[in-house]
Amino acid sequence: MIATVQLPRVLVVHAQPLVGKALCRLLTDENALEVVGDARSVEDANVGFVRPDLLLLDFESCDGGLEQSVATCKTASPATRIMLLTSHAGQFTLQRSLACGLEGYILTDIEPAELRRACKTVAEGEPYFDPRVAGVLLRRLQSPQTPQDELSLREGEIVALIAGGLSNKEIGVRLALSEKTVKNHVTRIFAKLGVSARTHAAIYAIRNGFV
Repeated sequence: MIATVQLPRVLVVHAQPLVGKALCRLLTDENALEVVGDARSVEDANVGFVRPDLLLLDFESCDGGLEQSVATCKTASPATRIMLLTSHAGQFTLQRSLACGLEGYILTDIEPAELRRACKTVAEGEPYFDPRVAGVLLRRLQSPQTPQDELSLREGEIVALIAGGLSNKEIGVRLALSEKTVKNHVTRIFAKLGVSARTHAAIYAIRNGFV
């Protein structure tokens, strides 16, 4: 009797159905991985029932925020490892990913063969970070702290929304905060960055990878 090899089980969560289906097909090429489902959001993925080895999570599908999406998955299936798929190579997105406990981070322009290798690596228990963002992380660890390093995750979210042109009131609605709380955050952000206008904060956010 020939023993069957148990392939790493992967669940794909991507906001765009067509892309999600394409990712599933790519991952099953060469019979290195078993795709056990795909969904448009974490809430629809039924992670607690499927309990995959790896959740491949699209950044844009995190409607409730990256931290909340990861927490939801980890609560439902603590053993499931999570790798983020994103077009963002900035330090802030990487910082958020590390802070909320992701085990992998890849960019959307990754080659198909490398995508499969990255998924297999993380599914089997080893971390994987795209070499391009790994270089950003290494430089960050080796360099002196900057004002950006001192921003909290919430302040980073707010400065990114400022760069998107949102008012304090609109930011409050987006993040479920009062307008006064947002105003206090903005005041602290300006002080940390040494700026006095939203335009300057927006320029800083764009140049430093917050958006």
